[in-house]
Amino acid sequence: MSEPLFPRVRKSIEALPTYKAGKKAQAVDGLSPYKLSSNEIALEPLPSVLAVIAQAAQDINRYPDPFATELLEALAQKLDVSVDKIAIGTGSVGVCQQIVQAMVDAGDEVMFAWRSFEAYPIISSIAGAVSVQIPLRDDGSHHLEAMAAAVTPRTRVIFLCTPNNPTGNVISQLQFDAFITQIPADVLVVIDEAYVEFNRDEDAVDGLASMLAHPNVGILRTFSKAYGLAALRVGYFVGPQHVAQAVMKTAVPFGVSSIAQAAAVESLRNESELLARVEVVTQERKQCEEQLRELGVELHPSQANFMWWALGDRTDEFANVCMRNAIAVRAFSGEGVRISIGEPEAMQRLVQIVREFLAES
Repeated sequence: MSEPLFPRVRKSIEALPTYKAGKKAQAVDGLSPYKLSSNEIALEPLPSVLAVIAQAAQDINRYPDPFATELLEALAQKLDVSVDKIAIGTGSVGVCQQIVQAMVDAGDEVMFAWRSFEAYPIISSIAGAVSVQIPLRDDGSHHLEAMAAAVTPRTRVIFLCTPNNPTGNVISQLQFDAFITQIPADVLVVIDEAYVEFNRDEDAVDGLASMLAHPNVGILRTFSKAYGLAALRVGYFVGPQHVAQAVMKTAVPFGVSSIAQAAAVESLRNESELLARVEVVTQERKQCEEQLRELGVELHPSQANFMWWALGDRTDEFANVCMRNAIAVRAFSGEGVRISIGEPEAMQRLVQIVREFLAES
């Protein structure tokens, strides 16, 4: 008797790793739980942004503007570029997938550092592309020389995450300038700037200026982090006109909701107030880094809204200790933990946990 036939899933999809979102902190008696496992901003949305969200919610029986016209115009004004060089999508991860779908045929190569943003290999596999993962240097930075040397005729897209998730390192302008001269003109280099607002390194690559200077460079940004709209899913790509228009074609129709569009536009109107809140986060990061280093913790220099502690084999042990103290951190087993910057109370407890963890060692 023959075996029953079932709809067959692509083998590459069967082997696809599941994207791992940050865990929530478990409730512990007497302790307020804090989630430091996702790179969210802990501050509440601005009242003006909440007001436009409430207003936009009254029209959820209608489809949103499929072209995000008002948001595109606001971004074009902010960035001083033409509207046709911008593409909108559902968060930077959604736009990232649109880029790969627009640029890559089955069997082509998508290159990125590793470890870096976890969605890169998933998105590449979905598109039928080959992931080319170039190990980071020991200090958590991109090995740009190795990346340039690994380019082949099949390379179509290179993602450079700076500040890098999860290590927090940035690529300098000098490093990028040397790198881009080695990349063929038909390869799209995407500078993923999801955390750019938290960067305070004056030598870091200027994504927008680099995009304007090179016809094969684009930038990727999001409203999820600094702007505090993580749940609304809106991000954007800025790059060569023909690429941006192709990226728009691969977007899910009506993917960015009218609520998300309205909130993003209002956030741009109040950008100075929002960026003042970002400064609060960067100062909290700086203070926490200093306290941890005083305890003897070796940290990579982060320019994001998180810190990276390379704990190696003790990674899961530390993450479990944190969870028992009502704090969730993002553990990469055998490598290290990424700790998002949260409320001051959360960071104070985190420092105490590290102090006790090291003392028990």
